[in-house]
Amino acid sequence: MEPGNPNALIMKADLLAAQNDLPAAAGFYSYVTRMAEQSPGNSELKRLSDHAREALEKVNVALYGHLDSYLEQAGYNPDTAPARFTHALALLTGKKQVYHPRPRAFFYPELPPIQFFERQSFSWLAALESATPDIAAELVAAMEQQQDFVPYLQSDARVAGNDVKKVNANQGWKAFFLYRDGQPQAENIARCPKTMAALDKVPLFAVPDRGPNILFSVLHPGAKIAPHTGFINTRLICHLPLLVPPECGFRVGNDTRAWEPGKAFVFDDTINHEAWNNSDQTRVVLLFDIWRPELSEQETALITSLLQGVDSYSPSKQRWNV
Repeated sequence: MEPGNPNALIMKADLLAAQNDLPAAAGFYSYVTRMAEQSPGNSELKRLSDHAREALEKVNVALYGHLDSYLEQAGYNPDTAPARFTHALALLTGKKQVYHPRPRAFFYPELPPIQFFERQSFSWLAALESATPDIAAELVAAMEQQQDFVPYLQSDARVAGNDVKKVNANQGWKAFFLYRDGQPQAENIARCPKTMAALDKVPLFAVPDRGPNILFSVLHPGAKIAPHTGFINTRLICHLPLLVPPECGFRVGNDTRAWEPGKAFVFDDTINHEAWNNSDQTRVVLLFDIWRPELSEQETALITSLLQGVDSYSPSKQRWNV
């Protein structure tokens, strides 16, 4: 008579769990948690949802254990299986959650939601990594002139959510820009010729007044970069780690990694990500943006024209580095 009654749904889920029908029980528990998310002010639903989440965690542990044993007998090995199958298994059992790209300004459809990209998509990575000693040497020389390192976040009254309080809270995140919003920083570039030479073959995100952004990104001791997403999903971000003390980490979606000096990686910054430096030393990476490899030359030309058209309409240009 009341198929959507949350109390009845919880009772049914508990009964199914007691009968060891774990997939069916998980479905009813998940249904109640979604109901609560759609009615955040309903205290009764919250109580039931809390019960559902706790029960769902136990169900998922049991289900994951069963599937792990079953798949092992079927020949599954997480060390040799495709990474996305292992990822899918963790999502199915609730061990991980789904993260979707959520660009804050412009969404380009039909691009795959990839957290960290495989190296084979970028033929220039090895050459860039081979230049790490030269790039690191130029960084160290630049660090002797601390006044050239500026806060990564800049206050801009025309950009929503970009206020002085937010900027002041991130003084541990500094940058030495070589290119900023597509504009070359001539004095800094003159001090880092080998760094620029190493980027010569890289398909940089070149859009007038938008990109590329090329910088030494500095995270001071104890600093954290709160979870956030980028503006546009037609570009990707590359990190080439240079100075990496222990107790530093970086997360994109479900995947948490440690930086390793000289080992670059590429990620989609429109997927929720964060960084931290829990050490007492400074962490520095070379950071730059590139076009997504799935885009054709025609698409990059059209996207460039589109972004220029946006800028031509308004004197306010939202920077991508927020």
